[in-house]
Amino acid sequence: MRDIIVIALIFITGIVLGTFGVLPESFDAGNWSEYALYALLLFVGIGIGSDKESLMALKRMRGWLILIPVVSVIGSLLFALLALPFFSDLNLREVLAVSAGMGYYSLSSILISKLHGETLGTIALVANLIREIFTLLITPFMIKYTGKLTPIAAGGATSMDTTLPVVIRFSGKEYVMISIYSGVVITFLVPVLVTFILS
Repeated sequence: MRDIIVIALIFITGIVLGTFGVLPESFDAGNWSEYALYALLLFVGIGIGSDKESLMALKRMRGWLILIPVVSVIGSLLFALLALPFFSDLNLREVLAVSAGMGYYSLSSILISKLHGETLGTIALVANLIREIFTLLITPFMIKYTGKLTPIAAGGATSMDTTLPVVIRFSGKEYVMISIYSGVVITFLVPVLVTFILS
């Protein structure tokens, strides 16, 4: 529970700093985020290299491994169908396209803006940011009630980067390679799915 509160407080602090212009204008949050991500991936790589259980987890998964990103995509699209009645201003294609962003808010929002307009692009940005934040915040509860693979599926494309720390923390280091694999596959699928749905 303490970890969830810390994550939420850090996120809120970032919003406050950005909103009130506390940081100098020369500060580029995008660059720092990228450097932090690279550092995170370096340390994850070191952790994987020193933990042989991670590779053993991949061997144990075998054929099931390929299904994790597929299940994540299908689950997201099915949930979009269930949520459709609650969004009277959006049609089926629009709701599916937003859901197909799979947490990849930067790319999906730009793609959707170009293919369908800025309003839906903004909705995609907010919806996929919320997906990422919820994954970060409720991972311990998901694991408790649905298993250690759930946060990987819930994180979608983010399971290889921003939600990876909570997978490591709560699912265990042996799930790191599975999480990265799923995130990479979904990252490649997002532009294909979004374009297909809106074309």
